[in-house]
Amino acid sequence: MTDTLDTLVNLLSLEKIEENLFRGASQDLGFRQLFGGQVLGQALSAASQTVSAKRHVHSLHGYFLRPGDSNEPVLYMVDRVRDGGSFTTRRVSAIQRGSTIFTCSASFQADEAGYHHQLQMPEVAGPDDLPSEWDLLRQLSAGVPERVAEKLKRPKPIEIRPVTRQDPCNPQPIEPVRHLWFRADGQLPDNPALHKYLLAYASDFSFIGTALQPHGVSSWSRFIQLASLDHAIWFHRDVRMDDWLLYAVDSPWAGNARGFVRGSIFNRAGELVASVAQEGLMRVREDWK
Repeated sequence: MTDTLDTLVNLLSLEKIEENLFRGASQDLGFRQLFGGQVLGQALSAASQTVSAKRHVHSLHGYFLRPGDSNEPVLYMVDRVRDGGSFTTRRVSAIQRGSTIFTCSASFQADEAGYHHQLQMPEVAGPDDLPSEWDLLRQLSAGVPERVAEKLKRPKPIEIRPVTRQDPCNPQPIEPVRHLWFRADGQLPDNPALHKYLLAYASDFSFIGTALQPHGVSSWSRFIQLASLDHAIWFHRDVRMDDWLLYAVDSPWAGNARGFVRGSIFNRAGELVASVAQEGLMRVREDWK
């Protein structure tokens, strides 16, 4: 693993303080607040550490309640809601400075036989010949805001190769559909739970911004206040985060200063490994213009 990926894996491992109580370090990625994907991955890690290894997470539903501070650790309190005959349910609260910044419920199930069908993977260009997001953004360096340029120079634990391209410095209206490939920047251990924590972490990248595309603005536009409000992810099968995954995202609706996005994540074999949905704040701030 690269040093950056190793740091992320350690962030998601968490420190056990007491039964059902965990602490996670924070990572500053240069955003205005703590990256929501970090809280998603750590909350899932905390819940999973209280569940039998025979049961695997199949869904997580969470709400972002307050902005997090990337300079402060996060405490995770796990409520063992139910251990049933088929399903296990956990509720997690993420706390900073005595206030809850995020809360979620996660459900776990053992493997069972049953009917199977899935959405077909979109036919798009493969990742091998695509430039990385970093390579594309370096070409725009002259127009990149200083605060964003500093963030872009930092090594990333997740490599992203966009299929859908848009100049964030000069966005033009396009349909609210986005495709991108992503993977961890390095080889990971054979720990299925860890790969799901990392998938939850990565699922918040390049997501809500899809709802901005029809309006000719981007997350870099100075007058847009963008924040995740809630996030849901359903895990359909085991996943390898150190191999390429396709994120197919669309936004069917936006209004009332909110945007709704949904995504399907496929592995290179065309298998649907996860589905994601999110509603986010998309507020036009006239006072920021």
